[in-house]
Amino acid sequence: MSADGPTDASSRFEVRTTADSHFAWLRTRLAVENTMLAYLRTAVSLIGFGFGVFQFVYRLQDYPTAGSPRFPDAAWYLGLALIACGVLTAVFAVREYHWLLRYLRGGNYAAVAFVDKEQKLTPLYAVSLVLILVGLFAFFAVLLRIG
Repeated sequence: MSADGPTDASSRFEVRTTADSHFAWLRTRLAVENTMLAYLRTAVSLIGFGFGVFQFVYRLQDYPTAGSPRFPDAAWYLGLALIACGVLTAVFAVREYHWLLRYLRGGNYAAVAFVDKEQKLTPLYAVSLVLILVGLFAFFAVLLRIG
């Protein structure tokens, strides 16, 4: 709170409804989409790498010439940790994405955004949900050593 009154984000500056401000809003919206896609790429990489590390070491133990590993459960722990990090990355990314969309569509920005009051879900929500479900499946497959 400042000497002039409350300082919430929507009252710090004036939002004018012009073509320039609408295109600036669109650029910001697309930057949010790009950031979300980067989060999802990171989550896919973590989940895939965790599952791959586990499967590689798990299958390597089937060969008699491979020898006995010093820490036999290390790949299992590493795989679980990487998959869990990937799933958590996707969950937190969806949460952040949802918050940013609400911020960009609400308050003074609603006039610039030209959006309906009805919140439409983007395809990124469906992709994120599928990724989280695949990550959970991979986590439990590694946890139960299915493979």
